[in-house]
Amino acid sequence: MKSPLELENEALRSLLAQTTSAYEEKLAELFSQQEIAQVTLAAISDGVVATDAEGRIKYLNTVAEDLTGWPAADALGRPLAEVFQLLDEGGGPGLEAIVHRCLGEGHSIRLSDRVTLERRDGRRYAIESTCGPIRRQDGSVMGAVLVFQDVSDKRLMALQLAHQATHDELTGLLNRQSFDTHLQRALEESRTGAVTHALLYMDLDQFKVINDTCGHLAGDELLCRVTTLLQDSMRDIDIVARQGGDEFAVLLPRCTAAEAERQARGFHRSLQTFRFSWREKTFKIGASIGLVPITAEFRTIAHLLSAADHACYVAKEKGRNRIQVYHEDDAAFIRRQGEMNWVIRIQETLEQDRFCLFSQAIQPLSPTAARGIYFEVLLRMVEQDGRIHLPSDFIRAAERYGLMRSIDRWVIRECIRTLKAQPGSFLDLLATCSINLSAVSVGDESFLEFLEEEIDASGLPPRKLCFEITETAAIENMAQAEKLLRRLSALGVRFALDDFGTGMSSYSYLRDLPVSYLKIDGRFIKDIVTDPLDRAMVESINQVGHVMGIQTVAEAVSSNAIVERLRLLGVDYAQGHWISPPRPLGDTCTAGARAGGRAKTDAK
Repeated sequence: MKSPLELENEALRSLLAQTTSAYEEKLAELFSQQEIAQVTLAAISDGVVATDAEGRIKYLNTVAEDLTGWPAADALGRPLAEVFQLLDEGGGPGLEAIVHRCLGEGHSIRLSDRVTLERRDGRRYAIESTCGPIRRQDGSVMGAVLVFQDVSDKRLMALQLAHQATHDELTGLLNRQSFDTHLQRALEESRTGAVTHALLYMDLDQFKVINDTCGHLAGDELLCRVTTLLQDSMRDIDIVARQGGDEFAVLLPRCTAAEAERQARGFHRSLQTFRFSWREKTFKIGASIGLVPITAEFRTIAHLLSAADHACYVAKEKGRNRIQVYHEDDAAFIRRQGEMNWVIRIQETLEQDRFCLFSQAIQPLSPTAARGIYFEVLLRMVEQDGRIHLPSDFIRAAERYGLMRSIDRWVIRECIRTLKAQPGSFLDLLATCSINLSAVSVGDESFLEFLEEEIDASGLPPRKLCFEITETAAIENMAQAEKLLRRLSALGVRFALDDFGTGMSSYSYLRDLPVSYLKIDGRFIKDIVTDPLDRAMVESINQVGHVMGIQTVAEAVSSNAIVERLRLLGVDYAQGHWISPPRPLGDTCTAGARAGGRAKTDAK
């Protein structure tokens, strides 16, 4: 029988054994959790560095060892800033300040997006990092942990994308959008009057020739060579940009107009001596350069660039390969500004479908002239307020700035649509509807296909249509004009040579072109009654035309005396305000339809 003391001792030993076992199990569990945590931290792709409350390193995982270049054995116990060396391009607070703030405030802090980690051996990595507090069970802060990752590739890609967004891919120069930012700053500075700037705008004169004869690879190489030449000719502070195609711009900061002109002439001289060689071909390169002093008068970037473009264009007009300084009151600039205003109005009129077709009757004079309705279609521009403009107001601008192709196509579509909308009585009476074609359309290979498609889709008898081209347009585009006339003539379409007699070789090419009408220029008609030379010219044109089976039309007829003289000479048709003033095409068609209806009624 055990004594009470022995029983008590046994109970104590049993309790101690149970306590020791529980402690060992708890300790084993803690060791297991620590091991799991360390394995986890070692396996993740982010670097992890833990510090104590004084900012000394207590732990680095393997990624942190690799990125910092510090083995854990060397780093433990060292101040964090000694191992984790950061460079902040953005000028943010230092690492020690960040860790101190994290420990003091007890919340996570994200490091600057432009921070760089310098490795122990000097290599650098762009990183993204967050610093957060480590807390005890009671919530007090016992240290900090930095989690970071290498984002060098990501940042490099971002920089490349940013560069591509602001620079021209071929030349490496600033692009138009980025250049505009610098121009805006220069404009704002010019308004204060503190500094003066200048803008150069240039266009290579031989680029299209090289592109067409040698190919686009040669054109690209030329642009790169000119870029180098341009950069070498400018100051370090000058900002060079490619505006697109073969156009370049240079912002000359803190530069007077005289200094800017010297800079431009220096580049121009370098370009004059430069020779571009490509596969045994050598080219001399020129540039038309516009120079604009940037002053407070320019309200916007668009206003400034427009002035620069004007100057560049005037340099081209004066013979190319020269420098033109912009002066607001210069007559050439005022004229071109007026043309540009017309360009905008033409484009708006096309978009809003506000052009209008008129017609002018052409009267038969000779017994051999065909009877029936014969008229020329005339174009008018209608402003939003109802004002009507003649072609003489806007055609020059349309020709100069490449809008005639669109205008010609609008006229043809609208004319055919109007004719097709008329009753059969009008179409029966219609002998000839004459439509003008510009030189641009005559020389455009795609225009022939467009005409064929429009005529075929309309179902309109092709013999009802006659296209007028000037003899100048025919001579300038002889091969394409001959192809156009022959293809459409085969369908039944007829052609007239407009303003005939003004060219130096008016008769020489008539044999090659299938022409139905010669329209004698009005300059020979207006004084035909009193001027024997004009009368002889008209008689000569009429005789040659008849010998070749071509009928003649006298333009700008202004009196009955002229009509009678034309009858005596045997001219086939007369056109002019005295014969019939222009009127809307729809009115002409309506009147013709009524006449056709009356003729059928009378016949019954």
